Amino acid sequence: MKMPLKSAAVLFTATCAVLFAAIAKAEDPYLFFNWNVTYGTIYPLGVPQQGILINGQFPGPDIHSVTNNNLVINVFNSLTEPFLLSWSGIQNRRNSYVDGVYGTTCPIPPGKNYTYILQVKDQIGSFYYFPSLAFHKAAGGFGGFRILSRSVIPVPFAEPAGDFTVLIGDWYSKNHTVLKRILDGGHKLPFPDGILINGRGPNGTSLTFEQGKTYRLRISNVGLQHSLNFRIQGHKLKLVEVEGTHTLQNTYSSIDVHVGQSMSVLVTADQPPQDYFIVVNTRFTTPIITTTGFLRYANSNSRASGPIPGGPTIQVDWSLNQARSIRTNLTASGPRPNPQGSYHYGMINTTRTIRLASSAGRVNGKQRYAVNSVSFVPADTPLKLADFFNIPGVYRVNSISSAPTGGGIYLDTSVLQADYRAFIEIVFENNEDIIQSWHLDGYAFFVVGMDGGQWTAASRNGYNLRDAVFRSTTQVYPKSWTAIYVALDNVGMWNLRTEFWARQYLGQQFYLRVYTSSTSLRDEFPIPKNALLCGRASGHHTRPL
Repeated sequence: MKMPLKSAAVLFTATCAVLFAAIAKAEDPYLFFNWNVTYGTIYPLGVPQQGILINGQFPGPDIHSVTNNNLVINVFNSLTEPFLLSWSGIQNRRNSYVDGVYGTTCPIPPGKNYTYILQVKDQIGSFYYFPSLAFHKAAGGFGGFRILSRSVIPVPFAEPAGDFTVLIGDWYSKNHTVLKRILDGGHKLPFPDGILINGRGPNGTSLTFEQGKTYRLRISNVGLQHSLNFRIQGHKLKLVEVEGTHTLQNTYSSIDVHVGQSMSVLVTADQPPQDYFIVVNTRFTTPIITTTGFLRYANSNSRASGPIPGGPTIQVDWSLNQARSIRTNLTASGPRPNPQGSYHYGMINTTRTIRLASSAGRVNGKQRYAVNSVSFVPADTPLKLADFFNIPGVYRVNSISSAPTGGGIYLDTSVLQADYRAFIEIVFENNEDIIQSWHLDGYAFFVVGMDGGQWTAASRNGYNLRDAVFRSTTQVYPKSWTAIYVALDNVGMWNLRTEFWARQYLGQQFYLRVYTSSTSLRDEFPIPKNALLCGRASGHHTRPL
């Protein structure tokens, strides 16, 4: 029998009270969230369209947490179709079951709820969450996710006077179901209609500063495909953190935020008291789309004026040079009280190189996208559940090669296996004319190199083996390559995907199965007691409640 939402909320509250009493003496605090996901009419570009709201909000509510907090997030799906939330950049240590993508987690059926239990173990920084199924991301359902440092951990800059989430992204005025039908019909996604800042179109967003004070902006590109440039008229941006890593505090007049990426900048209100333009524009596109918001001084007596400050548009070298300047602050503490640079990744020999080449083409007359010639198709059962219950025939290990094949695109449920505790090199090769962006769930990695042309073994001579930035999403420029080092210290089934959402939807992703034969809880948690079961996992049992 379907439980009414009000009853479900009461039950969740009662369950939380019992759980909180049981763990009140635990070392790491628990935070509880109760979210209702609904459709609602929104007007981000001035025309009505169907949006996905969380507790009536678009974008959804921010998650504020502290290193090692346990988060209990009850999500009630009031949509008419299955739904999942995923947590971009949250590593879910030893627990890929709650990653919230279909390869690991069964969808929440309409009218039902699921409670995610996450721990932000050994993490700090700026991230976001988003809906991972169908084409829901084009309708909203996303929000900011911040992890503050514990009070005993020094932060390499003074406490800001304020801390703002700034979600930017390209946007379509068409309903997400229309966009999905376009893709299902074998066509490419059209050009977007605009850019949003915190869910609002041109001149719809403002931030208020007090003169003389410094503020932190946590900027995430939650859009569907385009790199964006962010700037504020008359103000400098001091970069201090990228996806959980304190960076060298370089100052920029504007900064590129590629799709799927997050970063923090400090902005000081050091100009005459008035309003100033906040400007965001697409990069590497024709035409260029630009939107504006406002930075308002609390004692402002005049509106923003003058020409909107210009920024980079199609210049690749400008962006590449900026990307190379973003490096780890080796003297800053991370989630623990020791310098981030104490892990000397450049002195560790890699045990394996994986080369990944993207491609686009048509399969059976329809547009598809691929990695190493394989265009991913979801199985009828989450891959992680197939692993746990030993269900055969759901996928094949190493159904994707670890190097480009040069062959045509074909369909498969692609899974690449790698050994637990291996230290590997991954090279993203982009032979196309567009910039790309790649993300690996469950991990952060060292971006050791990026350059134009073809990658070769000699390219390693130019790697940054000292202070490369440590993050979970990286761009690859047109006709270029990007190399990363990653320590595979997180057992599980982890999604490696393009952040261009139409390409992800049409196959440009696969799963990295980080495997060990060990059954120790030190290596991987057992399946959650409340895990939803679907597909061929239906009828199985998790663990006694």
